Amino acid sequence: MVLRIRNLLLTSLLAMAGLALAAPAYATEQCPVLDANNPGARKTINNHLCYSITQPGEPAHFASTPEELPEDISWRPAAGHDLVFSHTESNYWIKLRVRNGSPQQDFWYLKLHYPLLDEVTFWQKSGADGFVDAAPPLATGDLQPFASRGIDYRYYLLPVTLEAQETRTIFLRIHSSGALNVPLGLMTPAEVVAESNHLTLVHGLFYGALLILAAFNLLLFVSSGTRYYFHNAFYTTAMAMFLFAMGGFANQYFWPDSSELANLSIPLLLTISPLAMTLFGWSFLEVPKGTTSAAALRALAWSAVGLFALTFVLPYTKSILINTALTLIVIVVLSVIASIRWRQGYQAAFWYLAAWMVMVVGALIYASAAFGYLGDYQAREVMMQAAVGAQVVLLNYAMVQRWRLLNQKLLDVEHQARTELELKVHERTSQLRNTMRELEQANRKLESLSLNDALTGLQNRRHMDNLLPELCRETRRTGQALTLALIDADHFKRINDTWGHDFGDHCLRLIADILGRHVKRPRDVAIRFGGEEFALLLPGTDRDGAARLCQNILGDIRGTTITAPNHEKITITLSAGLAELVAGEEPQDLFRRADEALYQSKSAGRDTITCAKPLPELPTSSSTN
Repeated sequence: MVLRIRNLLLTSLLAMAGLALAAPAYATEQCPVLDANNPGARKTINNHLCYSITQPGEPAHFASTPEELPEDISWRPAAGHDLVFSHTESNYWIKLRVRNGSPQQDFWYLKLHYPLLDEVTFWQKSGADGFVDAAPPLATGDLQPFASRGIDYRYYLLPVTLEAQETRTIFLRIHSSGALNVPLGLMTPAEVVAESNHLTLVHGLFYGALLILAAFNLLLFVSSGTRYYFHNAFYTTAMAMFLFAMGGFANQYFWPDSSELANLSIPLLLTISPLAMTLFGWSFLEVPKGTTSAAALRALAWSAVGLFALTFVLPYTKSILINTALTLIVIVVLSVIASIRWRQGYQAAFWYLAAWMVMVVGALIYASAAFGYLGDYQAREVMMQAAVGAQVVLLNYAMVQRWRLLNQKLLDVEHQARTELELKVHERTSQLRNTMRELEQANRKLESLSLNDALTGLQNRRHMDNLLPELCRETRRTGQALTLALIDADHFKRINDTWGHDFGDHCLRLIADILGRHVKRPRDVAIRFGGEEFALLLPGTDRDGAARLCQNILGDIRGTTITAPNHEKITITLSAGLAELVAGEEPQDLFRRADEALYQSKSAGRDTITCAKPLPELPTSSSTN
């Protein structure tokens, strides 16, 4: 007991010594005094505020009461500006001198309308520059139970009672792990009640509407089983819960005794909200599977799930920054995907995109205020609620438009089915006609392919077998001449063996081209009937005319130089056998006599023409060179 009394006395002496040292510094500070009875002065409270930022490591940073602040602490006037600070590890001290100029006692509230502060301590000191406690200090903040605020209100309210002509100095010490907004107001009880009633009405309408829309979409999901109704209910609820927590309501009504939940709720809801956005956008926009858009949405959804788990271990500041960045990325990605789907003809995406543009503006302004880059947090909160409300209305209108489009599609399908039923017979008849036409074309093409040589483009042996009997019958009827010429390339096997079959094919095409140049009459036919063997069917041409034609062909090929693969210049020669049809002769007999004549040309040294003599005379060999 003696030790405790000694410690108490020592503490008191140190406090008195600190008071004696500190008092001159505050007494010389010229922060304008606020006349609490003047409504205009109360509205311009920022003209009467002074503040000091104490960095970690500075002596002032360790001060836990105004008396412990060093003499040389620097107070800066707010000069009418909002006290808004981005995140640091500093402690923030704020000083306000208030005077009751009326002849009677009066009562006000100093209101700090920003709920998300970890540590807030209020001191009231009597006298213009004195340091006698006029009221017990009020230590509160999110790190303490909600009851520590003294008044059951989501914002911080400090009762200020001033005697007639009394001047009082109010100090605030604030520290928070996030950005700082310090919007202060000195208000009469009537003003506090009026503002509270107004905001209660606004918030009640806002959150009530969101709750009704969420419940309505949930009922639609239960009745229809359509996923995007559930995702819309999920998204609406998540956004309502996030704004409810950001506005301080969740701390007031849901977990007033849990400071841990008060700090975790914001970053946790910052991961649930983008997850809900992603799932709703994915299902509403009907993003096709296997696309880049679907892959991006899947990655964002899993990122939100992963960050939800990491929020329990990450520091509050990092968690807030990362989760906010994820939310903004989700908003941008969904806007881009909605634009793509709109360009692809998905009309409901237009209203979704319009809703998202409203959300982008509201989210950017609200995030800037929450991170300490914009002042007037309360106005930004109302603006964000307006943006969310407009977005939810537009999204639900987009869902109505989507339902209308689906209904129109059903009507169009029904009409189309009726029309198709009426035209079914006609279409099948048309299809049958088209099929028959295609089959006829295919048959003609097949017939053409079967009668033509693929390598040279000339007619083939099958065509000759079909045409020769017909020409023989025609000759018998008309008495006109018909001559068959068989032509064979000399020593062609040696060409294939020496330079290969590709070069041999080239030579065959060359022979076919020369035959085509000389066989010009419409009814004359050049035929390749096997290997290096060719035939000419010459109706209306006698043996002499055919011999002159073949002589020209042999001379042409003889004078043509061909470059071999080894760049050697070579020439090839042809041998020919002719036979003119005689009365009573069959096609096979004509072919046999022409073939025998060709054999005689080969035996006679090649590069020559042999004309077969008509039956019944014995065949003799005669060379026409």
